[in-house]
Amino acid sequence: MQIDSTTSAVVTGAASGLGKASAVALAKAGVKVAVFDVNEAAGEATARDIGGVFCKVDITKEDSVLAGFEKARAAHGQERILVHCAMTAKGGKTLSYDKENARFKRTPTEDYAYGVEGILTSSYRVASISALGMSSLEPLEDGERGVITLTASVAAQDAQIGQVIYGSAKAGVNGLVLPMARDLMDLGIRVNSIMPGIFATPLMLGAPQKVLDALGASVPFPKRLGKPEEFGSLVMELVRNSYFNGQCLRLDGAIRMAPR
Repeated sequence: MQIDSTTSAVVTGAASGLGKASAVALAKAGVKVAVFDVNEAAGEATARDIGGVFCKVDITKEDSVLAGFEKARAAHGQERILVHCAMTAKGGKTLSYDKENARFKRTPTEDYAYGVEGILTSSYRVASISALGMSSLEPLEDGERGVITLTASVAAQDAQIGQVIYGSAKAGVNGLVLPMARDLMDLGIRVNSIMPGIFATPLMLGAPQKVLDALGASVPFPKRLGKPEEFGSLVMELVRNSYFNGQCLRLDGAIRMAPR
């Protein structure tokens, strides 16, 4: 896709981590960026840093998402680019042993549904609302109107013990990609996902240094955690290269996660 100073984007989860790196990369390319996040202070700071607009958005609430898009479009016009990084979920094994009561217990269905809402359903919600808006745009070269990038995870393919919610919901995100790309092909809207491996996000960097060193050493090459700006770089390639469509791409230094 050709981008210029008139191009606008929406990035969810852009207050920190992979979302922020994506927002920064897009802004450096001259794109007008709307920052969607629930963290008002950090989101406002990101928006100030990149000259964008902040929209306080809870991706699990339809009205909140719709209001965010309305604010973003009022400020920047209809977006041609969507990068969806925000998510919320809970952990837990399918069954775990309760020593106090000497019996097994299962992760509640409600916890599972919460994760599906925060990862899979929200991905459909944000992407479909954005696509509806993109459908009104004038087509560019090749008839292209927009590009949607969803965030899955390497856990979509090799989730670890305790990731039954996260792994299956992220696999569902990958499952959205091809049918949605086919649904939107006649409108010239592309859909892809990125599956990041172990990245040096603020959440990850809260772990002890010994743990971070071991995680970095477990990556075949390069033997380190991924840099958020490397995620942002791939986002930009997916925007610029219009032949990327219907793809689920690992960005992981060739790591394959062990069961635990």
